[in-house]
Amino acid sequence: MPAATSTGTTSASPAPLAHEAIHDTVVTLLQNLPRGVLLDVPAGEGALAARLIDAGFEVRCCDLYPEIFRLDGVDIHQGNLDAELPFENESFDYVTCLEGLEHIENPQQAMREFARVLKSGGHLIVSVPNILNVEERLKWLLHGYTSHFKPISQAASERLRNEYGGRVEIAAHVNPIGYSELRYVLEKNGFELLSVHRDKPKRKTWLYWPIVATIKIISALTPRQKRAERWTGELASKEVLLGGNTIIIHAVLNRR
Repeated sequence: MPAATSTGTTSASPAPLAHEAIHDTVVTLLQNLPRGVLLDVPAGEGALAARLIDAGFEVRCCDLYPEIFRLDGVDIHQGNLDAELPFENESFDYVTCLEGLEHIENPQQAMREFARVLKSGGHLIVSVPNILNVEERLKWLLHGYTSHFKPISQAASERLRNEYGGRVEIAAHVNPIGYSELRYVLEKNGFELLSVHRDKPKRKTWLYWPIVATIKIISALTPRQKRAERWTGELASKEVLLGGNTIIIHAVLNRR
């Protein structure tokens, strides 16, 4: 299928649009796997792609705004996660999607595309803001929104538009997707979870230990069948309940 591509030519080093700890986790997860063709989407300025190229992967990059890409000599494809990506079926061994799903209208469409462009047995690493850690749960109770998903009024939208040169999608978090929703969409599209990770622990989590202890007691007292059906243990895990700002999921595609 036709794809609009360009090549990064700027001399400036690409800056990570996600936290460096997320990139560190991704590199750690991939470093012991066989080298292959990897799609990084959204690629941003190309900071993660640069690290993965250095690690020996054959990286393809895609972003809604390819003009922000800064990695010298690497092709960047224009693509929209809310639509069909500009790649053939079963083109990749790996897909990385960091801090992308919360910016789009339809994460389920993006997941269908990941399943389409990945080969059977291919690996997907995806990250989203962790809206289910204990601090964010309390903020939602008190304020009606979390740190990462504040109300976007017309004034806030206009401010973002001015700050990002009209590219509101880069900054606006419009779709809060937690562990449960993400796992459902993954499994619906043929993915099997391999592991769940946090970017880094929050420093003040100890302040919430009375709440954490209560949640864990309720979790332990939940009937076994309900615990299994509703992922009660996972939602009370250190990666989710005691997690940092971001949750990172590593999954593999078992094509039906």
